Amino acid sequence: MLSFRGPRRRRRRRPALSGKTLDGKSVSLSDYKGKVVLVDFWATWCGPCKTEIPELIKLQDELGPKGFVVLGVSMDEETESVAPFAKRAKINYPVILLGGETAPKGWTVPGLPTAYLIGRDGSAVLRLFGSKSVGKLKTEVEAALAR
Repeated sequence: MLSFRGPRRRRRRRPALSGKTLDGKSVSLSDYKGKVVLVDFWATWCGPCKTEIPELIKLQDELGPKGFVVLGVSMDEETESVAPFAKRAKINYPVILLGGETAPKGWTVPGLPTAYLIGRDGSAVLRLFGSKSVGKLKTEVEAALAR
């Protein structure tokens, strides 16, 4: 189920988010300052997550040159399964290996998939719980890029 909670009157800065990526590099949400970022919490065992990944790859390809980044956050406890899955799926965006199903401090992840669209200023533009309508998401991303 898609839940758009659109721009609020009082936008909140998202808390810090960082970790090691599939290639062992450290990455942080703050590395993408000035960009629009979709923080996508997912897992290899999550059917709706796997269904959305090809669409997120296309969105990254199409809007990446305009200042958009998908930042995947794998909530798999068994992190060794994530890299082979990402390679098969041809994921073209960074994926943080969280190493468990507990959301990072300050983030609310009631189920998977859960995503946050972060504006160029670092504040949350919207939260999405459950399966995403990529068409509606693209519209929201384009609006955030235009700000």
